[in-house]
Amino acid sequence: MSEIKPIDRVYEKVTAKDAPIDYLMGQELTLLLKLSNRIKKYKAKNDIHGTFRLAVLGSYSIQHFVSMLDAFLMGLGIDTEIYEGEYDGIRMDVLDDDSAFYAFKPDMVLLMMDHRDIKVYPQVLQDEKSVDELVSQVMSGFDTIWSRIKKCAPGCQILQTNMVLPPLRPLGNLEAGVAYSDMEFLRRINSRLATAHPDGVTIVDMEYLASYFGKKGWFDYSSYFLTKAGYSPDALPLVCASFARLIASARGKVYKCLVMDLDNTLWGGVVGDDGYDGIELDPHNAVGEAYRHFQRYIKALKDRGVILAVCSKNNEDTAKEPFEKNPDMILKLSDISCFVANWEDKAQNIKNIATMLNIGVDSLVFVDDNPAEREIVKNYLPQVYVVDLPEDPAYYAMALEESNAFSWIEITEEDIKRSGTYAANEQRKELMESFVDYDEYLKALDMSASVGSPEGAQMKRFAQLINKSNQFNLRTIRYSEEQLLAMKDDGIHRLIYVDLNDKFSSYGIISCIVLEKRGDDCFIDTWLMSCRVLKRGVENLALDTVVTTAKEMGCSRLIGEYIPTAKNKMVENFYPSLGFGSLGDGKFELMLEEYSKKEYFIQIVK
Repeated sequence: MSEIKPIDRVYEKVTAKDAPIDYLMGQELTLLLKLSNRIKKYKAKNDIHGTFRLAVLGSYSIQHFVSMLDAFLMGLGIDTEIYEGEYDGIRMDVLDDDSAFYAFKPDMVLLMMDHRDIKVYPQVLQDEKSVDELVSQVMSGFDTIWSRIKKCAPGCQILQTNMVLPPLRPLGNLEAGVAYSDMEFLRRINSRLATAHPDGVTIVDMEYLASYFGKKGWFDYSSYFLTKAGYSPDALPLVCASFARLIASARGKVYKCLVMDLDNTLWGGVVGDDGYDGIELDPHNAVGEAYRHFQRYIKALKDRGVILAVCSKNNEDTAKEPFEKNPDMILKLSDISCFVANWEDKAQNIKNIATMLNIGVDSLVFVDDNPAEREIVKNYLPQVYVVDLPEDPAYYAMALEESNAFSWIEITEEDIKRSGTYAANEQRKELMESFVDYDEYLKALDMSASVGSPEGAQMKRFAQLINKSNQFNLRTIRYSEEQLLAMKDDGIHRLIYVDLNDKFSSYGIISCIVLEKRGDDCFIDTWLMSCRVLKRGVENLALDTVVTTAKEMGCSRLIGEYIPTAKNKMVENFYPSLGFGSLGDGKFELMLEEYSKKEYFIQIVK
């Protein structure tokens, strides 16, 4: 029997939607190009059309990028139909209301721009005010493109690249010290892109990718003059992986929690043998500083909303001692939302961590210095993203950074609060154990909620939850922020959020509902809730609000629907539990005149 060729092995893995980004990044460029071409033919032959409609428009040749990106997305389980724009055709597609681009009706568009798009640069010795006016002119051109897309393709999410600064410096070292230099001009454009882009537009940091890859290798001028490629073909896997991760994040495939080993991962040595004061963390020692560097990076992840958990083979009291007693620790016990230290196998412990945090196993990223432990988790929990740490702890932080695991499409205030709410769960647990009656416990939580239609920054969180929530999600339909804004003003839909607080912490927005008027019926298009607030009465409060809103819309009946997925089985009986009757085929009804308000111990505040 002949050996399976590498291209066949990768092809089978991708078409089975089981090819993680790291796996594809590890393949040779020529193999990835052949793979992309084969998948393109496979989709054409089998007349496969994805449900996610992605348009890619570029100032330079994007053919290879589009086909390889499709392979990366397929490997992640994202079925995509891609519209590929013509070379240097961004304005041609965007400014023509009757273009094929708009007829395609994209859910998302990638605008692959380039420093060559900037046609006017400052003159030598031009004053700073005039330079800033030129920057404003460039931004006005971007605003025109964004506004036209929002008008002609309402609800379309926009991802636009920033400018990659070329390695050529006509002014030499002066490029870094004068406002009129080409480099400084491009830097100012990038700065303005970062701070002045409107809602619904995400800036993709191509300047960082080029710097990481190496500018001298990124700018393949021979290839550009020959094929008009915007960067070296060797950079294609890196660019495709970065975009695939961002697109996956926008589609709800988000890693939320970092699960960490302890010995020789967060510190050098074994705390059970060396003691809390004998482990390697000395800031005056190269090895100790390497581990502190890793902890500092992890602390930054926590501060931006990543949940931290510990999974260690250790006695719990011993494992906690460095956090409590070693002054050189960067991470403290209060930073850890879930601490598991015992002698059970790590795969089972990681599953337990997901259960304790009420998040999916596929929301977890795992770091461990031990290759054997990593392999066990990979084999028994393939949904978990396992980062392969190098032997040198000085590069642990870089390995986690390169994984791009926590490349979210945006960060909200609720993300930053999340770790605090999980950490406060221990206090809630202690309070619950002090009560025999569960209703009395709920009263003691002193819960309050605000309910309304999302405005301003609330809309970002509303859209984020719709695109990230998987377990408590009745239909799992994804909408971009732009689509939700359009619904809010169309006179047919109503958007409702619930923001919850208790005596221990603020949860922020934890439930999102979208209603649609269909004649005399009010259809519950979307109903989702954070699993952090299960069994708190939020569903009763939300239903009470839905009924009131449906009556205001002039409806007499509520129609709910449950669409089963691999992750939302927990809500398959949700509507019957609230008194809805079955209509068959996953649909349920509730006559508004028959609605009887259920009890909840939550104070409504304005």
